[in-house]
Amino acid sequence: MKQLGRYMIFLGTMFINREKFRVYVRLVIDECVLIGINSVFIVSIISTFIGAVSAVQTTYNLVSPLIPLYVVGTIVRDMTILELAPTITCIVLAGKVGSNIAGTLGTMRVTEQIDALEIMGINSISYLVLPKIIAAMIVIPMLVILAAFLGMWGGFFAGVYTNCFTEMDYITGVRTDFKPFSVPFALIKSVVFGFLIASISAFKGYYTRGGALEVGQSSTKAVTSSCIAILVADFILAQLLAEYLVK
Repeated sequence: MKQLGRYMIFLGTMFINREKFRVYVRLVIDECVLIGINSVFIVSIISTFIGAVSAVQTTYNLVSPLIPLYVVGTIVRDMTILELAPTITCIVLAGKVGSNIAGTLGTMRVTEQIDALEIMGINSISYLVLPKIIAAMIVIPMLVILAAFLGMWGGFFAGVYTNCFTEMDYITGVRTDFKPFSVPFALIKSVVFGFLIASISAFKGYYTRGGALEVGQSSTKAVTSSCIAILVADFILAQLLAEYLVK
């Protein structure tokens, strides 16, 4: 509870004594490049192969002749949009982006760069952390959209070129019983997960004490805490929003 209270105070401090708006615009753009563009490659590779594996394994488990093959497309679509794209992508980003944020802020703390900002009268939490959180909430949903698109295409190519099903079977399954709320559901998840990744990692890095060893420990704690928070938030959001999927 002490850490949770400290975390809430940390978030509230971001909005005190802020810098001018144009300062944040430049910082947010820089963070969008670091968080988003630098993560496109790893997200693309992981999502494509997860979609491919999901399609192939689902096909080989549907051994009953009573189940049409187009069901594979429906299963891959729902798995990818609702769970694999937002959750798996954000867990991967928690490792890549979260450790980077915690390591960067931890290094600035132990080298007294954050103390120098405070001496100059700058709110270091607002200046260093707020742009990271805003950028994460902007670009992580974009990465999730990319992951969902590539995941479904990965399932298509893997299944078609291994003769698991035909192109028409898969496309029919993707189009069958599509619920439009699935896309906003995934985006809501990704925004929440992006906030958790950036804020928790920044919190762990900002309060690093010691030297290089403690910076590494802060990065590890940031990744662990972010992954746990993502899974808990995933369960809570599923409970809150799942009823809209069946309407």
